[in-house]
Amino acid sequence: MGSVVISVDAELGWGFHDLENPPTDRLESGRRGWNALRGLFETYDVPATWAVVGHLMLEDCDGTHADHPAPAGWFERERTDWRDRPDLRFGPDLVESIIESPVDHEFASHSFSHVLFDSSETTSEIASAEFERALELADDWGLECSSFVYPRNEVGHREALAASGMTAYRGRTSTPEGFRSVFETGLFDRSVLVEPHVDEYGLLNVPASLFLFGFEGTARRTVETVWADPMVVTACRAIDQAVVADDGRLCHLWLHPNNLVTERDDQRIRAILEHLDRRRRETDLVVETMGDVADRVLAADPGLEATSSPT
Repeated sequence: MGSVVISVDAELGWGFHDLENPPTDRLESGRRGWNALRGLFETYDVPATWAVVGHLMLEDCDGTHADHPAPAGWFERERTDWRDRPDLRFGPDLVESIIESPVDHEFASHSFSHVLFDSSETTSEIASAEFERALELADDWGLECSSFVYPRNEVGHREALAASGMTAYRGRTSTPEGFRSVFETGLFDRSVLVEPHVDEYGLLNVPASLFLFGFEGTARRTVETVWADPMVVTACRAIDQAVVADDGRLCHLWLHPNNLVTERDDQRIRAILEHLDRRRRETDLVVETMGDVADRVLAADPGLEATSSPT
């Protein structure tokens, strides 16, 4: 059985709040992209793992978070530059739209405030607080949450993640991004399929295969004048690889809502989902969430022992 997973890093302003000069186009397109992406998933009935920054589930706050052990200044931007930008800090309406969607999406965590888990400033206390606060908010909403996506794919503090009760996370990809991903997968017919595996903490690592917005700007425009959208071609090739996979490997695509800045970006996702839907109807290919994969893999062998990552 072939399998495709799509995970979404849903963060609005929190994906950029620690950056001195956030990319304005992406910062301002978070809500627009969220709704466009949700609509496309509904058009093609494709379930995804929506990894949500917990702070978005709040209606309001004073921006101090005195009970959070974050380093000094971590929440400064929401008290200063973004004090009058609740649209960047809060998104309960957007989270509700995912929960109420007719598509069976998975609600997952992207931490509480998008801390970087591989940073020396992120102590075990901070990591645990990020996991715990995100899960508290999910519980307040009556939601189960078993999957985690690390901010900027910086994996760390897995022991604390396991202690939180979550069972799966998205690991880093071994596939290069941008031009190299298009070049290597196309010219050398390199497979981007990944193998989920249980790590030494008993967590299921569902590694990423391909970031859907790694080939942009002038390079993308130039290539499209003589060919097709290179990321559509690469993603469709990855989906086709999943169709014939019979060894437990799968295709794991990922993106942010804020990657959908214009209708041209919407069209990229539409083309990929059209291909995915067609291949799903033609074959035994299935679309799973990270939670589905965890349930399937762990149920297949309840006594599965923690192992090191496959080489």
